[in-house]
Amino acid sequence: MFLRRNIFSATAVASAALWALSACAKPTARPAQGAPDAKLRLRVVRTFPHDPRAFTQGLLFFEGKFYESTGLLGRSSLRRVDPESGVVERGVDLPADLFGEGLARVGGHLFQLTWQNGRALVWNLAALRKEREIPYQGEGWGLCFDGHHLIMSDGSETLVLRDPESFVRVGAIVVRRAGRPVRKLNELECVEGVIYANVWQDNHIARIDPRTGEVTGWIDASGLLAPEEARGADVLNGIAYLPATGHLALTGKLWPRIFEVEIVPEAPPSAK
Repeated sequence: MFLRRNIFSATAVASAALWALSACAKPTARPAQGAPDAKLRLRVVRTFPHDPRAFTQGLLFFEGKFYESTGLLGRSSLRRVDPESGVVERGVDLPADLFGEGLARVGGHLFQLTWQNGRALVWNLAALRKEREIPYQGEGWGLCFDGHHLIMSDGSETLVLRDPESFVRVGAIVVRRAGRPVRKLNELECVEGVIYANVWQDNHIARIDPRTGEVTGWIDASGLLAPEEARGADVLNGIAYLPATGHLALTGKLWPRIFEVEIVPEAPPSAK
């Protein structure tokens, strides 16, 4: 039986930072905006090592470290990672029946979703010690914090706004591109009034205006991995904001690298 989130995909079996930061310190730069619904691409600035066994579901960057939520039953975890070496400095395994999902920072706490368990785990950021659990209805996919609300995806075109204290639903954003709903929204990153969203099983990232739900940029993230790397990897998933440069860090499930990227306009077709 196939599960929708690639749990038993051939790749997974075979291979068996963050807008909230800007609420505390103004970044020196921000990702390029461009025209409404602009077609955009990526320029790789540098790469970081990444654990190719990590089924990445959530990624953020804070005070020089990556924080990562990984998935799969029996393999889910929360970890703090040194970017330069890729070494997991501290990691906590989730109970075997929990499937880790999206991750967001709110002050000195991390909120980690679970896929179908209906439980949000709240962790002490410094100690990576679980402090409480909060129940919710439906599936949990991606999560980010815009300085006011936690924004959560569930694989549909609707992003749910939640109160960061109670986790109660307080609103919703329906995401559309040129009038059509954009479904399969997955891992999220909030950056200065913009939401970036992975589209599951797609090599594009949607740049979303949270005030309207409109997609203002369609970012081509294909071709990051070399062909030999792609054979052992699963889908693109994982977006973190790097405030010092204004760039994004991107990775995926079972990817061997994290890519620091700059968003640039798509090159026009060559004239004949």
